[in-house]
Amino acid sequence: MKLLLLAVGHRTPSWVGEGVAVYRRRLPPHLKPRLIEIAPGHRGRGADLDRARSREADGLRKAAAGAHVVALDQTGRAWSTAELAARLESWQRSGRAVALMIGGPDGLDPECLAGADEVWSLGPLTLPHALVRIVVVEQLYRAWTILTGHPYHRE
Repeated sequence: MKLLLLAVGHRTPSWVGEGVAVYRRRLPPHLKPRLIEIAPGHRGRGADLDRARSREADGLRKAAAGAHVVALDQTGRAWSTAELAARLESWQRSGRAVALMIGGPDGLDPECLAGADEVWSLGPLTLPHALVRIVVVEQLYRAWTILTGHPYHRE
């Protein structure tokens, strides 16, 4: 299964890359998400934020072409870890690539949300987008451990 982690942003702190790498190393080769960073749209004094998100959306959609798209957004449905494990199992059986989309500082463009196959919420907290990368990869690892009977996950 091809698993993509599409994230708007670049130049994240080194601890973010290290955190993602820890959980990527623990996953089997077929579940190691490939991180694709999408350049953020221009922000700054007088910037058009809708235009910035639209530009980001173009990059996200291009990177996710043909994949089952899971958009991460506060408006989505929160999944328990067991529900994520069931989804991971289903995604593996489908044989289709899965693209997990993480928006930039202003979230995902409404078109990305509307075009997603699923919208996943990590909860009502607002998290730094760089930290979301680590949380998502850790949760994928945790879901995989549930499916394989590994003792990492304890209820």
